[in-house]
Amino acid sequence: MSNTIKTIQGRAAAIRIDNLDTDQIMPKQFLRRIDKSGLAEGLLYDLRFDTRGAVKPDFVLNRPQYARSTLLLGGSNFGCGSSREHAVWGLLDYGIKAIIAPSFAEIFYSNAMGNQLLLVALPVAQVEQLMALSERADAPEISIDVEKLEVHCAGLPAMKFEISARHQEMFLKGVDVVGMSLSYMDEIKAFAQAHWQQEPWTQDVAARMKRQIPVSDGPAR
Repeated sequence: MSNTIKTIQGRAAAIRIDNLDTDQIMPKQFLRRIDKSGLAEGLLYDLRFDTRGAVKPDFVLNRPQYARSTLLLGGSNFGCGSSREHAVWGLLDYGIKAIIAPSFAEIFYSNAMGNQLLLVALPVAQVEQLMALSERADAPEISIDVEKLEVHCAGLPAMKFEISARHQEMFLKGVDVVGMSLSYMDEIKAFAQAHWQQEPWTQDVAARMKRQIPVSDGPAR
């Protein structure tokens, strides 16, 4: 990932379900895929389709006005359940860029933020205000300012939220977890050089491990 993300703006779809778990977000039959692309097909499958595979017209994402939604408004404890990262990949593949909810499951939060899916936790009352506006025929778009850490929506005051400085930097730099580590490569190399000067024997251990040669043969038998 390489695109800087300073602002996320778009139409929001409200899913009024507390404890929406990852089994519902990405059902097990879609977990056999190892490629992130194409997982949009399985996103919220049992909510979007009936047992015969027919579209459920009443589900929010199946309504024409929400077909291109880039934000979701969710209930409390969003993303609970198993730690399947496919749930995050499916949301991204569908085009979802951010989710606003009162709270998120811890592992889902980590997976999402690490993949540049922005999760914004707001008080229940504020989420309800956004949901009510999103369900109007003339619903305004919602804008999330990653630099100022604010949510903006016409007709409502700015809503402040918090994310860690590390996560904020990842979005502003446009990098994922691996990219974030690579961005500090000069500092990592400098630390390694200083460490090897202070503890030169560790460099020999590292070389042995790289060659897959045992450091020690162990005690005599």
